[in-house]
Amino acid sequence: MLSQIRNTASFIRSEAPFVPEAGIILGTGLGGLVDEMEVRVAIDYKDIPDFPVSTVAGHRGRLIFGLLGGRRVVAMQGRFHYYEGYTMQQVVFPVRVLRELGIRRLLVSNAAGGINPDFHTGDVMVITDHINLLPNPLIGPNIDELGPRFPDMSEPYSRELIALAHKVADERGIPLREGCYVGLTGPSYETQREYGFYRTIGGDAVGMSTTPEVIAARHMNIPVFAVSVITNMGLAGLRSTHEEVQAEGIKAGRRMNSLFAGLLEALEE
Repeated sequence: MLSQIRNTASFIRSEAPFVPEAGIILGTGLGGLVDEMEVRVAIDYKDIPDFPVSTVAGHRGRLIFGLLGGRRVVAMQGRFHYYEGYTMQQVVFPVRVLRELGIRRLLVSNAAGGINPDFHTGDVMVITDHINLLPNPLIGPNIDELGPRFPDMSEPYSRELIALAHKVADERGIPLREGCYVGLTGPSYETQREYGFYRTIGGDAVGMSTTPEVIAARHMNIPVFAVSVITNMGLAGLRSTHEEVQAEGIKAGRRMNSLFAGLLEALEE
């Protein structure tokens, strides 16, 4: 696996215009952040050796190198999900490649269903903790060169980056929520009783991604900042469709784009 990570990173490095400072993973309907970037190079996933390929609508399937907030970034315009049939090793493979490329921070976004009754569709929720109900991506032989066998998860989401994000949001007039994200397998949306259960165990939003990527990043000691864009309210008893999730993600994504750009701009070296 380590040689595969290095080989893939070597290919991308040969196409890349610079060493990225930060990596960004864009969720369903949130790929519009790329429009805010000063794009230097775009590489289709299908052209990258051993890279998975996005199969979900709303995920373009490109690796984008460019400038955002004055920082050198590499953005994944589309991610990979367990429900697509990928193994957990494949799901987190890109995160490991990004680390090999040199990123020092990881910014993650997703479209999520809100289960906190105080939330509303279109809210941007800063993830402060998570409950992972997907298979753990670290199961199997540990890659010692990447991180320890039993990584600490007491701070999965960087408190420093969260505090800085709130400062940026205040300056830009971006309202933020905070909450706990529950990572599920999907692909079916949840029943009302399931929504209620996830709320009871401490969740504020539910989705089908993110937690494996965060676990892999923290295994490699990469600080993480993540947000959920609340694209539907699960406990409202309304039907959910992927098209509606995409549409709400695009609308709320503009605020997320501003937040990510401002956060990167405010970072110290």
